Amino acid sequence: MQYYSLQDPQHKTSFETAVIQGIAPDRGLYFPEQIPSLDPDFIAHLHNYSDQEIGYEVIRPFIGDEIPAAALQKIVNDTLHFPFPIQKVTGHTYALELFHGPTLAFKDVGARFMAGCLGYFRRNSDRPVTVLVATSGDTGGAVASGFYNVPGVDVVILYPSQKVSTLQEKQLTTLGGNIRALEVQGTFDDCQRMVKSAFLDAEIQSRRQLTSANSINVARWLPQMFYYFLAYKQMKAAHPKLVFAVPSGNFGNICAGMMAAAIGLPVAHFVAATNVNDTVPRFMQNGKYEPGKAVPTLSNAMDVADPSNFVRVLQLFGNSLPALKEKFTAYAYTDKDTARTMEQVWKEHHYMLDPHGAVGYLGLQQFLAEAPDLTGVFLETAHPVKFEDTAPKSVRDAIHTPPRVMSLYGKEKDATLLPADYDAFKNWLMR
Repeated sequence: MQYYSLQDPQHKTSFETAVIQGIAPDRGLYFPEQIPSLDPDFIAHLHNYSDQEIGYEVIRPFIGDEIPAAALQKIVNDTLHFPFPIQKVTGHTYALELFHGPTLAFKDVGARFMAGCLGYFRRNSDRPVTVLVATSGDTGGAVASGFYNVPGVDVVILYPSQKVSTLQEKQLTTLGGNIRALEVQGTFDDCQRMVKSAFLDAEIQSRRQLTSANSINVARWLPQMFYYFLAYKQMKAAHPKLVFAVPSGNFGNICAGMMAAAIGLPVAHFVAATNVNDTVPRFMQNGKYEPGKAVPTLSNAMDVADPSNFVRVLQLFGNSLPALKEKFTAYAYTDKDTARTMEQVWKEHHYMLDPHGAVGYLGLQQFLAEAPDLTGVFLETAHPVKFEDTAPKSVRDAIHTPPRVMSLYGKEKDATLLPADYDAFKNWLMR
């Protein structure tokens, strides 16, 4: 499988190069040259396959022979070593719980898969590679965990100061070893801009071999297809017409779901639910892509005003807004909506939402109100304990704290404070 830059389709490269480079030299995101089609018989009989077998069959066409079958199967097995349960919340509404991995967030899937791929590609190399990642919350912890002590890999995580939760910050600033955290005095968009700029800086490239572990990287983005297939495997017998509602920030997650549909997974519709950083919902209304400045919210991992992966969503639909609208709807919600929903769903259905899941739940309810014949699955992307310090007071005491989380609170944060200035970031990298 070849990958091309969405800025310049003439620029093509291998999966390995796309993973190691992270972003094309022209700053474009990589996109597969062909969209494969899975065997319909495989889709019809998903219930006969293990989660790991499904993951392997889904990702294999995107990698070809660049990773041998046995090595790829091991990477998939190491990625999908925890459950992805479906929980009924109410009526035709179900939650797909993606927080049962090591850092309690859906990002564990992409981070662990990419770490496995990068570890395989770097197995015989003496030159270390530096993984740069900007995080609005959960990505940092997942990448830190996935890449911790991977030989030949250094990790640099940029996160916005005072805009991630206490637990999120602990997860990305306390490991040490090959993990370095930079606390940026700005927004996630500032962090993302600084990371992208580093990839275009020849001076840095001459000193460090860089790659990105954000969902702009194909090895972070594509494995997110796995859990859409695993959800369908659990739901198809009783509810074959599914709508997926995805809390959306940088739009890598929902774009992976759309790619899953493009290669053969039967999905009736996708709903992107955002917080007040509503660039995409506004675009769907007026056709104008007008990102503003990111606004801090309760659902902080979605505080993204200029979502990188939306260009991939558009590419899947030939950059046609009418075609996109047939399969995709986007809504935006306030913090007041989010908090009220967390309280209501706990009180009425005894299901604990995190702020991102609450936004996804709201989007699903709004869509199903107009499509009552469909069944909906919203993605619960993080464990509620990660947002215990900002959850409504009425539900805070009911949030369960997993035992492995308790030890993190006693660890000391290790992060370097930087202004939201590229030159300061460059100087730190070049030191």
